[in-house]
Amino acid sequence: MKGLVISAPASGSGKTTVTLGLIAALRARGLVVQPFKSGPDYIDPAFHRAAAGRESHNLDSWAMDRAQIAHLIGTAADADIALAEGSMGLFDGVARAGGCGNGASADIAALTGWPVLLVMDCKGQAQSAGAVALGFREMRRDVHLAGVVLNRVASPRHEALMRHALDQLSIPVLGVLPREAGIELPERHLGLVQAQEHAALEALLTAAGEAAARHLDLDAIVAAAAGGIAAEPFRPLPPPAERIALAQDDAFSFVYPHLIAGWRAAGATLLPFSPLADQAPDNSAGACWLPGGYPELHAGRLAAAGRFHDGLRRFAETRPVHGECGGYMAMGAGLVDAQGTRHQMAGLLGLETSYAQRRMHLGYRRAEPLTGLYRQPLAGHEFHYATILAQPDEPLACVTDANGDAVPETGSCRGQATGSFFHLIGAAP
Repeated sequence: MKGLVISAPASGSGKTTVTLGLIAALRARGLVVQPFKSGPDYIDPAFHRAAAGRESHNLDSWAMDRAQIAHLIGTAADADIALAEGSMGLFDGVARAGGCGNGASADIAALTGWPVLLVMDCKGQAQSAGAVALGFREMRRDVHLAGVVLNRVASPRHEALMRHALDQLSIPVLGVLPREAGIELPERHLGLVQAQEHAALEALLTAAGEAAARHLDLDAIVAAAAGGIAAEPFRPLPPPAERIALAQDDAFSFVYPHLIAGWRAAGATLLPFSPLADQAPDNSAGACWLPGGYPELHAGRLAAAGRFHDGLRRFAETRPVHGECGGYMAMGAGLVDAQGTRHQMAGLLGLETSYAQRRMHLGYRRAEPLTGLYRQPLAGHEFHYATILAQPDEPLACVTDANGDAVPETGSCRGQATGSFFHLIGAAP
């Protein structure tokens, strides 16, 4: 499948809005667009899915080997074109590679052969845009620059100055988005507000598609798509049980589609339930999985969800219950919100967390489980602003960061209950 990597020199350049606009505009032309996201991210793929009508899969060169990346791309081979949104800047990754690559979007471009469409925030610069684009074209010989999209352009004169510099370098300008286009997505501390929370999502996607059709050279962009990668044998992580109770609502929505797809492909049945609706896990399930999300925004409702708490505790008496990040916090003893109010959680673990004392935790993680549902080395990541006040239970795993340094967020284990701030991506490469 031919494709493009949509990247930028830095975060905040407009990658997501350009990606969504392109997906919507090409879909309006009748093309089947397969979205991907480079790196660990839950929020952007949900917007991709809304725009494309297809699941967006994460491709991660640090946490995944070539076989897994090829497998994920191969599952969507019926599409006409792949659009992979990058993360941060094109070459940004970990300082020392602990997996197959360093996690940069450039790794995905090199591995797949998909050329890069570079989105440049042009506010406050003119001819210097040529120097930036030239550097990105020459940085890695195995990464091909298809062209640039000039974003937040102030005037025709501003555009002319940048085009003059880029023309001399033979760098194609494949689109120019004026500053007044004004297509912006609301943000929260860890990125965009979730797609399902966006009140005017359909209108935003329509506006993004219309702006892309008006200001981007869609024919040239489609023609620039290239590359592809041959499928390789790959075996996903097995499901934790044949029937899995999966928490799914606005507080628990962070689970990677490729994990769910792998579980289903192995024959597992997923049984969704909503803790926010005070639902208990299905008693016919053999395991319960509480994904991450934003429990701190719903702490009062979760504290009052008596049927959820009682059902979860009964479930954990005989079967495994595992929580990731937000799910881990909901399994704990208490959660202190940003205003300093403590809310009683399910109490399966002794974990106490606080958002009144914010501290960012962000980065790749490798886990060597000591117990729990999976026993092989695992690759994943951690991102949250919670401070651990108490973590008294036995550790779940030995956890290290991308540089191999131990981190104190080891997770917890008490009987059948396990939890960790570790977001699972898959088996470690």
